[in-house]
Amino acid sequence: MEKVDLLVKNAEVYNSYLKKFETADVYVLGGRIYYVCRETADVREDMLEPEQVIDGTGYRMLPGFVDIHMHIESSMMTPVSFGRRAAGCGVTTLVSEPHEIANVAGVQGIHEMINGAKDAPIDIYYGIPSSVPSTNSRLETTGGVIGFEEMKHLMGEDGVVCVGEVMNYRQIIRGDELEITKFLDHLKEEDPQAVIEGHCPTLTGLDLAKFLYRGIDGDHTEHTLEELKDRFAGGMFVELQEKMLRQEVLDHIITNRLYEHCCFVTDDTMADELMEHGQLNYVVQKAVALGFPLEEAVYCASYTPARRMNLRDRGAIAPGKKADFQLIRTEECSGFQPEYVFKDGKEIFCRGEVSDQAGGHMFPESFYDSLHLPDITCDKFVPAKGLKGERAAVRVIQVQDGCTQTSEIHREMKVKDGCLQWEESGCMLAAVFERHGKNGNIGYGFVTGDCIRKGAAATTYFHDHHNLLVIGSNVEDMLAAAHRIIELKGGICTAENGKITAELALPVAGILSEEPADEIGRMLSGVRKSLITLGYRHYNPIMSLCTLGLPVSPALKLTDCGLVDVVRAETVPLILTTV
Repeated sequence: MEKVDLLVKNAEVYNSYLKKFETADVYVLGGRIYYVCRETADVREDMLEPEQVIDGTGYRMLPGFVDIHMHIESSMMTPVSFGRRAAGCGVTTLVSEPHEIANVAGVQGIHEMINGAKDAPIDIYYGIPSSVPSTNSRLETTGGVIGFEEMKHLMGEDGVVCVGEVMNYRQIIRGDELEITKFLDHLKEEDPQAVIEGHCPTLTGLDLAKFLYRGIDGDHTEHTLEELKDRFAGGMFVELQEKMLRQEVLDHIITNRLYEHCCFVTDDTMADELMEHGQLNYVVQKAVALGFPLEEAVYCASYTPARRMNLRDRGAIAPGKKADFQLIRTEECSGFQPEYVFKDGKEIFCRGEVSDQAGGHMFPESFYDSLHLPDITCDKFVPAKGLKGERAAVRVIQVQDGCTQTSEIHREMKVKDGCLQWEESGCMLAAVFERHGKNGNIGYGFVTGDCIRKGAAATTYFHDHHNLLVIGSNVEDMLAAAHRIIELKGGICTAENGKITAELALPVAGILSEEPADEIGRMLSGVRKSLITLGYRHYNPIMSLCTLGLPVSPALKLTDCGLVDVVRAETVPLILTTV
């Protein structure tokens, strides 16, 4: 009799090749699927002897989910801590793109994330950051820079499976000579099969073709239906995050049976949302609730993403594939809440037995002292001095619920003693302080729309350059928030009436915490609720706040270099005219 390690008996097993569930017995040997015995197969019980038997009656057995576009840093957790949480969501493989920490600490930051993933219960692979900074030094100041030579080095690291999202798409389609374009030319000669991920909101037609011509054939960003159609028609692999789960988008995929050309991803998952909703399983559950066929949803959460990343040893329950799977009660399958999760044939999660632990990876000492800021005083919150006239027209960032993109509007403000009387305008003042110790820049802007209406907020978790943002309705609260972030050595907080109302310390590079996952989620939930109390009206106020400085997401953003017109890829003046 032949011995095997594990038998999952009488489960409804998902077949990725037939896209259907079949009652079967699944044998596991050496961390891989050995044999899937269907009802029709003639196999005697004395042929295979399992060391462990699990009764799968009443369960559906799905492949472990594979999330190929995400950023661990978005959870503000360490890789080990995030891996534990993802395991409980049925996710057994991640491809993380660590450009957030690379913007703070360069190549060393990437190495620390790779090293930090080795003790995680799931497989964590990486895409090399290809756009650090996301634009250039004229538009933002970062702590680290990833150039051509660094990319070449990183591409050879163990666990690196792709080129991460190429974000400076406007410069690329203009044919600008960039570090990433040099690297793409290098890959075309040395590794033409390399997987290259993109970031190209609003690109269509010839501009999109220029992007694809470079070999950048994946995109995860938010689109209109017409933009999405253009991508599918051009052969681009589409990665659907939660905000793209709109009825017309899903209907187009279903009607045209485009399942082979797309998958589900999370991109960014905040700690409190991870606690409340889950990870990739939540995106899949939401798609099914909107009418996406369940069998196709499982396929697009396991098989297609694995194939996209050339991880051909997983994504299916079939002989020779990794024994990465989840058991979900049949009556709860559409909710995608696993009862058990196995990695390489070993149980890594059982519902009700999750232990909440700290991240478990210690970073270099310099990572805990990453804020290099001068003393922030009241005079640092004066956006313009020496203005002539009695009124001034100014540019304003307008926040819009439903997306992280913004728009530019113009407002008129009173001028007194050469200074803008912005407190009376209904706009919030925002200031971005360069915190990497490079130049001491301060960028100023005004913000209105679905953002805070009173008090203040401050954060060093500020995509992608992670300088210090302070935004508020009055200088007193802005000072309180800024000073608290400096005391915490990084983080995110809110203030009102001169007092801190909620906070989350992020002392690792100003963007991560080593506290237990539940504690991070609880503290961040408090910040989210406080932002809403201060007037934020957005489906994701944390993400909206933290992307006000992302100069690759349309249309007007604020960095330490000032206001950035994203489409033109240049800074623009705050003051339009004075009279």
